[in-house]
Amino acid sequence: MMLADIIFAGRAWWPWAVGLSVVALVAIWWSYRGTLSVSIARWIALALKAAAILALATCLVEPLVTGTRPRPGSNLFLVVADNSRSLQLAGTPGQTRGEQLSAKLKDGQEWSTRLEQDFELRRYTVDSTLHPVSSFKEIPFDGEASAISGSLTALRERFRDLPVAGILLLTDGNATDLESNPLDAKTLPPVYPVMLGSEDELPDVSLTRVQVSQTNFDAAPVTIHAEIEARAVGDRKLLVRVLGEDGKEVERRTVKTEPGKTLAERFLIKPDKVGVVFYTVKVGLEGEEQAGTPDAPQSAEATLANNSRLAMVDRGGGPYRVLYVCGRPNWEFKFLRRSIEDDDEVNLVGLVRIAKKEPKFTFLGRAGERTNPLFRGFGNKGDESLEEYDQPVLMRVTDEQGELTGGFPKSAEELYRYHAVVLDDIESAFFSQDQLSLLQKFVSQRGGGLLMLGGSASFAEGNWQWTTVGEMLPVYLDRGGPAATEDVRLKLTREGWLQPWVRVRSTEPEEETRLAGMPAFKSLNSINSIKPGASVLAQVESVEGHVHPALVVQQFGLGRSAALLVGDLWRWHLKRPEGAVSDLEKSWRQTVRWLVSDVPRSVDVTVRRTATGSAPGIELATKVRDKAFEPQDNATVTATVRTPDGKDVELTTESSGKTAGEYLTTFIPRSAGAYRATVVAKAEDGSEIGRREMGWTVQPETEEFKSLAANKAFLETLATESGGEMVELDRLDRFVSTLPNRKIPVTESWTYPFWHQSGVFTFVMFCLAGEWLLRRWKGLP
Repeated sequence: MMLADIIFAGRAWWPWAVGLSVVALVAIWWSYRGTLSVSIARWIALALKAAAILALATCLVEPLVTGTRPRPGSNLFLVVADNSRSLQLAGTPGQTRGEQLSAKLKDGQEWSTRLEQDFELRRYTVDSTLHPVSSFKEIPFDGEASAISGSLTALRERFRDLPVAGILLLTDGNATDLESNPLDAKTLPPVYPVMLGSEDELPDVSLTRVQVSQTNFDAAPVTIHAEIEARAVGDRKLLVRVLGEDGKEVERRTVKTEPGKTLAERFLIKPDKVGVVFYTVKVGLEGEEQAGTPDAPQSAEATLANNSRLAMVDRGGGPYRVLYVCGRPNWEFKFLRRSIEDDDEVNLVGLVRIAKKEPKFTFLGRAGERTNPLFRGFGNKGDESLEEYDQPVLMRVTDEQGELTGGFPKSAEELYRYHAVVLDDIESAFFSQDQLSLLQKFVSQRGGGLLMLGGSASFAEGNWQWTTVGEMLPVYLDRGGPAATEDVRLKLTREGWLQPWVRVRSTEPEEETRLAGMPAFKSLNSINSIKPGASVLAQVESVEGHVHPALVVQQFGLGRSAALLVGDLWRWHLKRPEGAVSDLEKSWRQTVRWLVSDVPRSVDVTVRRTATGSAPGIELATKVRDKAFEPQDNATVTATVRTPDGKDVELTTESSGKTAGEYLTTFIPRSAGAYRATVVAKAEDGSEIGRREMGWTVQPETEEFKSLAANKAFLETLATESGGEMVELDRLDRFVSTLPNRKIPVTESWTYPFWHQSGVFTFVMFCLAGEWLLRRWKGLP
C-alpha cells in the first residue's frame, strides 16, 4: 500500500474539538458512574460512545490524508526476459527454466496489468543482442548467448534522459559478455533480478577453455591446451579427442574425473599443411562418443552444447626468405640447406664466396678478357653478371632469376625482401660501410633476424668489433678470451631449457641423453662477456672445466640478433647413428623458424574482438608497408571473409586515421563456427603489395553453457549496486504492489479528506447504535 501522511486543515478548531470532547466524555462518565462496577457490558457501551464522540471531534479539525504516487504513464518500467538456450535446462522438477518463465509472462498476469496501470511498460528479450517486443507470448529460448552486460548498458544509454523507475530482469544470470563488456551497475536504474533455476549443479562435462600456443619446436610446433570440468557425474571416465578439419581423429585419450578440480590436457600436434587450420576438441563421458546423434541413447549430461570447442592454428605468414652469406663453401651451408628444403614456409637463398677478390694482373688473362679466368670455358663469355678480376667470385643459390646479381644487397628494397640474414665465416671487409649500416637498419627498423655463425673470419677474428653489425650482436667482441685449444661439449643453460626452439627432444630426460651423446666440437670463437639484456641459451665446457658462451641472443630494436660461436656444428651430423634422424637438421629448422617467427611482413593483419552496441564483432586491423618497409597510406585493402556455411563476404577497409599505413574494417558474425579472412593490399598502380590469411572462431554456445548453475552471486551484486533487490518468481505480484512505495522519478501528490469518507460515518453510526443496543439488551438506563 502507499505511504501517506495525515494533516489537519482546520487547526483553528482544535480548542473547540478538545473542549467539546472533554465535556462529552465527562458527561458520559457521569451517566455511567454508578453502574460501571456491575457488568463488563457497561464498560463496552462506555467505550463505544466515547469512540463515536472522539471520531466526531476529530472531524471538526478536518483531517486530510496526503501522499505521493507514480504519475500514471509518466515513468518507464523495463521488463527484460532472457531468450538464451540456457533456459532450456531444467529449472524445477518437470519444468525447464524457460517453461517457468513463460508461465509468468503470459498475457493477463496480475503483476503485468498492475505495472501497466502505473508505468509505461517496455518489453525486451535478450540473447546475443537486445530485442524490443510487444508481448512475451512466444519466446523460443534459442539464443546463442546472454549479452546481459551489453544489453543493460544499451538500455542505460537509450533512456539516459528519461525517467526509468526500474528494470525487471528475468534470467539465470549466466552472462556471456562480462569479460568483453564490463558492467558498471552503479550507473544503472534500479535492477530487480528474478533468478531462474537454482544454484545446484547439473550433471555436465564441459570444455571451459581451449588455448593454442605455437612454437618452433620441430617435432610438435602446435600445442593445444584443454581445460575440462566435470560436475555431478560421479567417478565416470572422460574421453578427450582432437579432430581435424576433415573430421578424422588426430588424437584421443581417457582421463579420470576429480571432483571440484579442473582437468588440464595438452596435445602436441604437427599440422600437415600450412596456413590457417582448425581443429575440434571434444570431451564427453566414456561410452557416449555418439551422444547427440539421432540413433544414440540419451546422454547422462544435462547438455552437450559445451562439449566441443574449435581451435585455430595459424601456420601461415610465409614463405619466409632467409639470406645466407658465407665466406667460403663449407658443410654448414650444406646441412642448413638440406634441413629446410622440405619446409614450404622457408625459402633459403645462398650467397657463397668461392674466391676472394684479387688484383688485376693482365699477364694472367688473355687479350680482351675482362672477367675472372675461373669462369673460362663455361660458354658465358659475354655474361655481364660475371665477376671481374678485382671482384670476389660468388655463387648464388636461388630459384629467382637475376636475384643477387650485384652481390649482397645495396638498397633497402633489395634487403628488406628477406626476413633473416645468416652470416657464416665471413669478414666485415666483404661489406661496404653502406651495406653494414643497411644491415643494422634491417634488424632495428625492419624487424629482421640476424644470426652470426662461428668461424675463422667471424666475430672478432673477422674484425666485426668496430662495425655497426658488431654493435647489435649480443656479445662484446673486444673482450674475447683465449681461443679454445681443446675439445668442448655443448650444454644448455637454464634459459635454454625454457626455449622450445633450442631443445631437440620433447622431454627433459630425452634431451639430457641427447646432449650427453653429442660429439665434442673443436672450433669456437671465445667470448668472455655478453651485453646487458642478452641471454645465454647454450654453453660449451672443456675437459678442464672452462665454460664459454655458445649461443647468445638478444632483442635489438624491432628485431633480434643471435651469436652461435661454435664453428663446426657439422660434426653433430656426422656422429649420428646410422639411419637415425639428424638432430642437426632438426635444430637448424627450429633455429631458422625462431629467426623469422616475429618478423613483420609487408601486410600484417590483427584480429580483434570488439563489441558493437550489445553485438560482438570482429575488427580486422591491417598494416601495409612498401618495399622500403615504410607505412603506405595510399594502398587499397580488401578483405574476403569465408563464413562457416561456405559463403564469401566482401569487405572494404578504411584508413584508421590514427596510425600511418593502418586500415580497419569490422565484421559482425551471424552464425557460430570457423571463419577465414583473406586480406589483399594493392598499391596505387594496381600491383599487389601482399596478402595475408587469418582466421578466428565464434563459439557463443561454449560460453553460454560454461556454467549450468544459476549465477546468483552476479545477480545479487547487480541488484545491490544498482539500488534494486532480488525478486522471487512466485512473488512478482507482491513486488509490483510495493513499487509505488519506492523511489520513483516522476510522482504526483494526492489528498482526500478523512472526515468526508463514508467509512467514518459508518464507524460513528456503528458505535452509537452498538452502545444503544447494548444498553437495551442489558436493561441499562
